[in-house]
Amino acid sequence: MAKLWGGRFSKSTDTLVDDFNSSIRFDARMYAQDIKGSQAHAEMLGRQGIIPEADAELIVKTLDEIKADIENNKVEFEIDAEDIHMNIETILISRIGDVGKRLHTGRSRNDQVALDIRMYLRDEIDEILSDIEDLKSVILNISEKHLETVMPGYTHLQKAQPITFAHHLMAYYEMLRRDSERLTDCRKRLNVMPLGSGALAGTTYDLDRDFVAEKLGFDSVTQNSLDGVSDRDFVLELAFDLSTVMMHLSRLSEEIILWSSHEFKFIELDDAYSTGSSIMPQKKNPDVAELVRGKTGRVYGDLIGLFTVMKGIPLAYNKDMQEDKEQIFDAVDTIKMCLPVFSKMLATMTVNKDAMLTGAKGGFTNATDVADYLVKHGLPFRDAHAVVGRMVAYCIEKDKVIDSLTIEEFKSFSALFDDDIYEEISLTACVNQRKLTGGPAVETVRAVIEKYKNN
Repeated sequence: MAKLWGGRFSKSTDTLVDDFNSSIRFDARMYAQDIKGSQAHAEMLGRQGIIPEADAELIVKTLDEIKADIENNKVEFEIDAEDIHMNIETILISRIGDVGKRLHTGRSRNDQVALDIRMYLRDEIDEILSDIEDLKSVILNISEKHLETVMPGYTHLQKAQPITFAHHLMAYYEMLRRDSERLTDCRKRLNVMPLGSGALAGTTYDLDRDFVAEKLGFDSVTQNSLDGVSDRDFVLELAFDLSTVMMHLSRLSEEIILWSSHEFKFIELDDAYSTGSSIMPQKKNPDVAELVRGKTGRVYGDLIGLFTVMKGIPLAYNKDMQEDKEQIFDAVDTIKMCLPVFSKMLATMTVNKDAMLTGAKGGFTNATDVADYLVKHGLPFRDAHAVVGRMVAYCIEKDKVIDSLTIEEFKSFSALFDDDIYEEISLTACVNQRKLTGGPAVETVRAVIEKYKNN
């Protein structure tokens, strides 16, 4: 196949170089964006009188036909044509001849690929945001059902203070809410149109860049042609945002794995979202959560790979930048695979309220509340902390929990204790007295859930 750029060359490209140089095996997925961008460019060329309007109309019509043929598996892309841009242009020329050759007027593959990747990732961000919203809805629904389900809260993976399952899950809702904000913000910076930057220095043709930008749904056009073709900050930013989403999924996955263990028994995963062992018939493995945790490292690798590709590239476009696509595509594909199955795994799990409550009763999770009781009765906090520390040591020695101490035992540590101590340090009271903004009290978490449901 004769290269569309081959006029300057006296030799054909070696077949190994053709294969090495080609990106069609991974950038073919951008065919719809490439065609849409070309149609807007052709229409603008016709409107500006740069090419005959009849030619522009024929190009737009034929590109529609090519798109339909691609989607009906009637088109086979060629490695010799290198990438999705040259493949589509080659097909176009094969169908309408010299008219098709007019399409690339005032355009370079450098600004064309910059356009395509922005349009493609913009569409992918919209889908990922939708998937995150689905997961957020699942978390809201579960949390609403477990406003009063008491469980132990942890620091250092040691029991710390009683909270509710709703409060715990809503922490992940906050993470996902920030993820949505970051992706939405990334989309704004991404949504700037580079077409018209040419190879690096623009063009002498009187292009109407604003018309094309509006036609393609961009908010504005790039202001520097060098930056227009060489900027991949939006790819890096998206990879970082996706890595952060995966980190949040991985953290929750770790908790799901712990909670579903025999030692915790806080939850049980649905059979449809668990797997078994080839040798141990009793096993029920949280493989979905484990795979999400593992795939997080994969997305991190994509991010680091992208930074490494971009770190030493001088202006403007360099072929190194072809390497951005496989990595960002992999990150996008991975997160789009993880989010839906993760949502369904959560939505179908069974919560063991009794096991959570039992877990909260152990480990002296109400110790801080005992100290707070003494503070409210006039003892400085540091002194109260020391008193309760001695009480805990006593309980450990006697194999007791604080709640089981007699009032005489309480008073042996401080005369400030009275009969109301038992009510004050019940797990329900420990949770519901923490009703300040952000706290685990039922009324506080319910208000937060209602706020997010109504937004």
